[in-house]
Amino acid sequence: MNNKDSFSGYHPAVNIIYFALVIGCAVVLAHPVCLALSFACALGYSALLSGRRALPVYLLPMLPLTALVNPLFSHEGVTILAYFPNGNPLTLESILYGISAAFLLVTVISWFSCFNAVMEGDKLVYLLGRAIPALSLVLSMALRFVPRFTAQARAIAEAQKCLGRNLSRGNVFRRVRQGARILSILVTWALENAVDTADSMKSRGYGLPGRSSFSIYRIERRDKLALAFLLLCGGLVIGGAAAGQLEFHFYPRVTGAPFQLWQAVLFILYFALCALPLWAHGREALQWKRASNAKA
Repeated sequence: MNNKDSFSGYHPAVNIIYFALVIGCAVVLAHPVCLALSFACALGYSALLSGRRALPVYLLPMLPLTALVNPLFSHEGVTILAYFPNGNPLTLESILYGISAAFLLVTVISWFSCFNAVMEGDKLVYLLGRAIPALSLVLSMALRFVPRFTAQARAIAEAQKCLGRNLSRGNVFRRVRQGARILSILVTWALENAVDTADSMKSRGYGLPGRSSFSIYRIERRDKLALAFLLLCGGLVIGGAAAGQLEFHFYPRVTGAPFQLWQAVLFILYFALCALPLWAHGREALQWKRASNAKA
């Protein structure tokens, strides 16, 4: 298996627990410090997995757009800055909440892009194959669908181009007709591929009681340590949030839990939780570098 980074080579249980914690905490924890830490780690890990392509250029316009949309429709808050022509107030709280919502949206999308890159289809089948085999197969096919669909669309377009059916030539109606032909071929391929996959898995006895399956995944020492670290950090962060240490509200006025030493500890633990893949990859890269220097 060609791992994109060190953390991708960990046991699938470690990967799924990590993403469940970071995505769940990113959605639930509204504290700006937690949001900033999660945002930075999500972009950092996405860049590690996909390089410069991971810096989501298409997401950048969503930041100001989402931040500006909220004050137009939400007029809650006690700090009035101005009034719109229709008489509705523009409040500081609505602006800050819009900014927070914009960063939250980009953060969650970035985490899910990392999840899609790390949690490959074979990992989901391994984790869910015995308990819910049908759902695991559907999820595996869904995760593979977008990249395979894109690659097949490119191949069909190139084949049609060789036949003189170029999408970049001709008038608008001709281009639309050629695009519809490519889409029709692509949909037919996708349906046939789904049927073939289902028949293949059925012929192999997938999902039958007592069916054994080969697995390349084994829980190693590093996986046990990572699981312990995730459960410890995640449990402390969730416990601290339940105790109100990470409480933060935008309405009716911006308020949060008073700063305490325990709150600073929770921020450190939350950062350590989110940055685990970056630390694991950096640690392995450092070990390789030391080993190479020693041989030299």
